[in-house]
Amino acid sequence: MDASNARTARPLHYSAARERAAAFFGRHAIRVIGALAVVYLLLPIAVVVLMSLNDPAGRYNFTFNAFTLDNWANMCGPYGLCESVLLSLQIALAAAAAATVIGVLAAYALTRFDFAGRATANVLVLLPMTMPEVVLGASLLTLYVNAGIPLGPVAILLAHIMFCISFVIIVVKARLAMLDSRLLEAATDLYANPWRAFRRVTLPLAAPGILAGAVLAFALSFDDFIITNFNSGSAMTFPMYVWGAAKRGVPPQVNVVATLIFLVVMSLAVTMSIVTTVRARRAR
Repeated sequence: MDASNARTARPLHYSAARERAAAFFGRHAIRVIGALAVVYLLLPIAVVVLMSLNDPAGRYNFTFNAFTLDNWANMCGPYGLCESVLLSLQIALAAAAAATVIGVLAAYALTRFDFAGRATANVLVLLPMTMPEVVLGASLLTLYVNAGIPLGPVAILLAHIMFCISFVIIVVKARLAMLDSRLLEAATDLYANPWRAFRRVTLPLAAPGILAGAVLAFALSFDDFIITNFNSGSAMTFPMYVWGAAKRGVPPQVNVVATLIFLVVMSLAVTMSIVTTVRARRAR
């Protein structure tokens, strides 16, 4: 009898233990996976911040040697670093502004109007996103050479506007598709012309998507290396500077610039989150 009870009790005991373990894992799995994902995303950034405070023993800034603030005090010490950052900022701001204007108008037309070739246009706007950057960069180089456009900042800007437009269109189209078309119809019933309805109704409601598209375009332009490398001529953007410096040892000031960019982006993200939360509470 004891042996029989033991054989029947052990499976019940193990089953209860498995159920408790499954319940515990079910309650905490999402939190654990989320925490690991956050650590995975932030770990490279933490290394960049740490290495911005490093005093390297040699020319290679790959191992932490000693703590120093000299890199922050002398951020523009390495020749050409700040100039490359400034050029990247100028190109990224101009590319984001132009791509946002063109992308918003194109997204509005593709979303609100029914015209011949609309389906084809929706496919064509995806081509710059799907084409490999190496192919796109080489194609633009061939175009510039045959068109007599000199390589340099202007050529880089035109290339960045071209591939950023697609991303803006996709983001803004997704936002416009969520809007209630009856709001525009109501504005029309109140004798608002199409431009006034677009400016007073569509733009404010689509503002989060437009801002997201602009930020994405800025980030893509500032970060681009492959297409820029084909069409830069003698111009030196920040990604190209980092690539060139990697051959002889990346100065710690590069990590300072990267840390500053991260802090600015985080500040903007927190500000946008606060503004969105405040507006949502007021809307209630």
